[in-house]
Amino acid sequence: MKRVHVIGRKNHGKTRLVTELVRELSQRGFRVGTIKHTHHQHELDTPGKDSWQHRQSGSVRVGVLSHQLSAVFLPVQGAADSEVRYDEISPLYGDCDLVIVEGNLAATAPKIEVWREELGTAPIFETDAGVEVVVTAASLTLNPPRFTLLPTAIESLADWVLFRLKVESRKY
Repeated sequence: MKRVHVIGRKNHGKTRLVTELVRELSQRGFRVGTIKHTHHQHELDTPGKDSWQHRQSGSVRVGVLSHQLSAVFLPVQGAADSEVRYDEISPLYGDCDLVIVEGNLAATAPKIEVWREELGTAPIFETDAGVEVVVTAASLTLNPPRFTLLPTAIESLADWVLFRLKVESRKY
């Protein structure tokens, strides 16, 4: 799975950047998958519903199929490494040219940080050498490279993602 992670602190614009990148890359003809990584402990399935009861009874995979969506719940056994978990779900993204993950500071894949100086929090790139690009409006000379959230900048950032992940142009 070719993936890049969009990271940043709360309310810095991660979701906005993910959606803008998906929109730009999709318009270019690429098949883009996304994953929302969260460190919050919460139940993704609805407690008490049939699928939840299936999982509670010991099912190792629980699928839900509706007219609009399909979902599969994969219970995590033990303290599974997040990199191993990406490998486990990789087949579900087999038809994607690339995957954009929102979150996961511990990822070993390339990371793009969204940082808003006006929120007063320290940027992650200062302590995480895995951050390869920072998206910010701050007028700083940054290493790693800096992009802004302008329409032309999203195009350049998309170019960087494709180059960094070695994603070939789609041939139809």
